Amino acid sequence: MRLFLAFLAACLIGAPAAAERIKDLGAFQGLRQNQLTGYGIVVGLAGTGDDSLEYATQAMKGVASRFGLTIPANVSPSLKNAAAVMVTAELPPFAKPGQRLDVTVSALGKAKSLRGGTLLMAPLRGADGQIYAMSQGNLEVGGLGVDAADGSKLSVNIPSAGRIPGGASVERAVDAGFATSAQLQFDLAQADLTTVRRVADAINEDAGKQIAHATDAVTVAIDAAPGAEYRTGLMSRIENLNVEPADAPARIVVNARTGTVVINGAVRIAPAAVSHGKLTVRIDEKPRVVQPAPFSQGQTALQQSSAIDVEEKGSPMFNFKPGASLADIVKAVNAIGASPSDLVAILEALKEAGALKAELEIL
Repeated sequence: MRLFLAFLAACLIGAPAAAERIKDLGAFQGLRQNQLTGYGIVVGLAGTGDDSLEYATQAMKGVASRFGLTIPANVSPSLKNAAAVMVTAELPPFAKPGQRLDVTVSALGKAKSLRGGTLLMAPLRGADGQIYAMSQGNLEVGGLGVDAADGSKLSVNIPSAGRIPGGASVERAVDAGFATSAQLQFDLAQADLTTVRRVADAINEDAGKQIAHATDAVTVAIDAAPGAEYRTGLMSRIENLNVEPADAPARIVVNARTGTVVINGAVRIAPAAVSHGKLTVRIDEKPRVVQPAPFSQGQTALQQSSAIDVEEKGSPMFNFKPGASLADIVKAVNAIGASPSDLVAILEALKEAGALKAELEIL
């Protein structure tokens, strides 16, 4: 605990705010990835498929019908070598027809392993229900699952999911609309009034005129003439401008399950005196055997004997001066050898007393 707090202090104390590129603070509105999802069938499995699940059977009949093969309605094929799967992919901005996408294939039913399987052609749809890509190919499965005759099983990683590098081809492009929109809009990844103002000022300074306007704590609206070529050049120049982001708000994050405590460098403590000690109660049971007097009618008995000891370990009181920083907190906590749970109790008490000038977040 002591070494961790010392390391934390060295990382956070006195570190000057560094300028960052605007592209690292957010992204232009509309230029984002789009999620694609599809349903398909994986074949060629070594007896580790879905067997005779109804939805897998229906899917296989649908696949067969596309090739002119009709499976009778009263026939339920055993599909131990096939599995129903969900296929997912990310469509990047400006993706054009013919480009390749990596896809992830995950078993939908009781398939034990997809190792050695081949995904049959499956369409990938966007949130609007339109087909944007087609996927097909041989799976790469990093997991391994083995079943023995006596019922014992061995599983390494997750054999029911795999990937197909370049397993989908883009069939439809997504129009981002940035070339014809009324304005370009840049959105910060984290809302901050100071940072959004600095981004707008940096853009105006580079352009030599007022073209950027901070509309709220997240968005900067940028006036730009229409046209993909002009706007692409403008956006490229804006992304590489350097801006010094605002300091993060004072915050302490406590993970109560693991005992992890993270304190950022903006935390300050008002004048306060803290004393923290431990009370230990120890009870020792030492029963004794009691023998009766000679020639008496008494019986041997067990007599209870308890010893109670109370020990209070006192810790010296330490005083926080006005504006105490993270360094002062770390030094004081190390001085009393507080554990993570002790540190949480001290921080909560300081917050309750109004001396902790920070947001205390308990996970």
